Amino acid sequence: MSLFWRIFLLNAAVLVAAGALLLLGPITVSAPVVLTEALILAGGMALMLGANALLLRLGLAPLQRVTRAMTTIDLLSPRPRPEVAGEGEVAALIETFNSMLDRLEAERATSSARALWAQEAERRRVARELHDEVGQTMTAVLLELKRVTGRAPAPLRDELAQVQEITRGGLDEIRRIARRLRPGVLDELGLVSALTALSTETPTPNGLTIRRRLEKDLPPLGDEAELVVYRIAQECVTNTVRHAGATVLELSLRRSASGVELRVRDDGRGIGDVTENAGLRGMRERALLIGATLTIGTGATGGADVRLDVPVRNGSA
Repeated sequence: MSLFWRIFLLNAAVLVAAGALLLLGPITVSAPVVLTEALILAGGMALMLGANALLLRLGLAPLQRVTRAMTTIDLLSPRPRPEVAGEGEVAALIETFNSMLDRLEAERATSSARALWAQEAERRRVARELHDEVGQTMTAVLLELKRVTGRAPAPLRDELAQVQEITRGGLDEIRRIARRLRPGVLDELGLVSALTALSTETPTPNGLTIRRRLEKDLPPLGDEAELVVYRIAQECVTNTVRHAGATVLELSLRRSASGVELRVRDDGRGIGDVTENAGLRGMRERALLIGATLTIGTGATGGADVRLDVPVRNGSA
């Protein structure tokens, strides 16, 4: 039965019952109205309104749950769907809403995957050009400077040596940027080696110590999952180094009950009331691509605590 007919018949039943009591019962209305009659009519009206309110509340409760779900839904943090309850249009509305959420999450996952993999392809291209084109050019400049320095008169050798050191520093910086854009060690030696290189090669401010606990006996994750884990770890380490003001950063990768767990903790300022920025949303989008669960919170020492749980089934992520 539709919602309209259920509400209509409910009110009709209440009104018919009230009319039958007035017609067939001993209750009469005099003119002028007697106090007892007024009290009886007021009680009857209150009873009718109470019955209507109770039954309508029960009938429309599923719609209120859907309304709350609509106001709190976040496609980057999937939650259980509203339970299909009620009858007629109410149940159909909840089912339609759940189907819409499924479609939106699938479309968002597809578009995010295309954007992120296109971004990785562009990073790979830029890293290759930096390494092959700019890196080789600066290497040639460095060799030429070394040759000229050996032939230059004594007064110019110190200046040329200084230029040579500046050039060598620029070449090292270009190589570091290329490795951050596309870590070759990840493709060649795997995730553990890439995270080790990340923790050792990242420039850290004075007073910050990076501790790592990386297990080597881990279930296979696959290329895409390893890249996601690395990028999330890279984002966490970068945020801590730049903004946290921490003294200790802990980077761990271990086997968990469901698969593999990445955890990055520090004793810095923490997340606090900071609104979710592009970096955090990018981490959530990457986690959704591989079906992983990303938890961002505050650690026991007050700093940030980021945990990524990557499920592994049938021997791979």
